[in-house]
Amino acid sequence: MKKKTLALLLACAAALAACGKPDTSTPAAANPATTLAGAPPVVPAVAPPVPPEHVLGKSVFDKVCALCHGAGVAGAPRPGDKANWGPRIAQGNPMLYKHALEGFIGPQGVMPARGGGGTSLSDADIKAAVDYMVFLSH
Repeated sequence: MKKKTLALLLACAAALAACGKPDTSTPAAANPATTLAGAPPVVPAVAPPVPPEHVLGKSVFDKVCALCHGAGVAGAPRPGDKANWGPRIAQGNPMLYKHALEGFIGPQGVMPARGGGGTSLSDADIKAAVDYMVFLSH
């Protein structure tokens, strides 16, 4: 029984260690409509074209943020959900950036610092992902 528990713990640790690392198995240009898990990103039914200023944000979202925000895990607001994003957007980008960078525990859920897996991402990368989700949610 102890061997099974240890194996499970090691598998979980390996999976968590891989969070936020770039997916090098398939070049992004080969299939830009996939996330790390290989599933299509969850965005509004008819996603608007991505303007040039949001290309980086979309890339970060697809690799890190979509894991929780795509499915609404732990209260994460799904991009395009205007009712859920509206009050957050009203707080202003500086507050959204602060929560994304430092983490936040609120009445609707938990936002781990840097998305819980984006420790290798720069502050600019995190902010670009926030900007992209706000863009989808207006």
